[in-house]
Amino acid sequence: MLPEPGPLRLLAVSTLVNTFGNGVSMTSVALFLTRSVGLSVRETGLALTVTALVGLVSSAPMGYVADRRGPRGVLLAGLLALAAGSVALVTVDGFRSYLLVGVPMAVADAAQRAARGAVIAGAVPADRRVHTRAYLRSVTNVGIAAGAAVAGVGLAVDTRQAYVTLILLDAATYAAAALVLRGLAPVPAAPAPTHGPRLVALRDRPFLAFVVLDGLMATHFGLFEVALPLWIAHRTDAPRWLIAVVFLVNTTAVVLFQVRAARGTESLTGAARASRRAGLALLAGCTLFACSGQVSMPVTVVLLVLGALAHVTGELWHSAAGWGISFGLAPSDAHGQYQGAYSMGLQLGQMLAPFVVTSLAVGWGVPGWLLLGAVFAVLGALVPPVVARARRTRPALL
Repeated sequence: MLPEPGPLRLLAVSTLVNTFGNGVSMTSVALFLTRSVGLSVRETGLALTVTALVGLVSSAPMGYVADRRGPRGVLLAGLLALAAGSVALVTVDGFRSYLLVGVPMAVADAAQRAARGAVIAGAVPADRRVHTRAYLRSVTNVGIAAGAAVAGVGLAVDTRQAYVTLILLDAATYAAAALVLRGLAPVPAAPAPTHGPRLVALRDRPFLAFVVLDGLMATHFGLFEVALPLWIAHRTDAPRWLIAVVFLVNTTAVVLFQVRAARGTESLTGAARASRRAGLALLAGCTLFACSGQVSMPVTVVLLVLGALAHVTGELWHSAAGWGISFGLAPSDAHGQYQGAYSMGLQLGQMLAPFVVTSLAVGWGVPGWLLLGAVFAVLGALVPPVVARARRTRPALL
């Protein structure tokens, strides 16, 4: 369970601290804006959407900055900027003032995410990069769960002072995560190209095709976050507490099995195959969820738990495949911008997910679940030929 000394241990400790704060903020920020700042639900949704879009379009450019300035320095700067921005959040008193703070924070978050990927590419041997990402994802789930549990205390108190305390706690975790990473050896900056485009990742059509496919498949995260709780509560006869059970199944599986699921995805061929397997596992999960609304309660419970297991299996393979492909197709001097472009697909999928999965799975019911599953299977099957084409174009691009 304890990572080996060196970059992985420093990254793991920093990630645990940082994602603990993420769990606090993810659980409390919407209520802070509505209950404490006084924004309406509509204004809160719009504000969070604007900042999400800013983060999406900033990802690749901030990755380019990380490549040219050195990813370790950009990572530290991004975390410290997020700490300062979180402190500034407590002064927000309306929609416009939130955007004045939230937009720069979105850019800083895009910078630190892209830089983190470039740090892993530069500080970890190539055959350990996917393992590192897998281990850090397990740590992320532990941190977010712990942070959400602590945030629950503040939410129960439901006062401005409680919300401010949670926001400042998040700020402290950003600063602490940066402090831990100061022990990481600097990763050399890559020289700027003397000719040709700067943002090569956004001109790499085969890679962008993969990013789109991977991002669309990432809408499966919305199944657990949005569609499945609504499905269980309104379209099945299962008890409401089963929502917590399937969340526990998902979180526990990621913590315990993400590293194991990533084995074999260090190569492009293995990663592409994992993506295909992920699509089939998600198809199985969606089929089981669809069937759960047509049977008696004991069978419903069994089908939902089996569906959760199938879904998280697809989630584990999908994540591992994305890391292997995004590292494997990136030029050695552009890991930052390629990691930034890769995250754009994930962000796009997560933005589309609430509308897509609720409209199909909850709104349409059984046919919607089956259609979603079929789409995931097709997306997964398309990744291997797209990756094969990307490999053939590498000499021209590099």
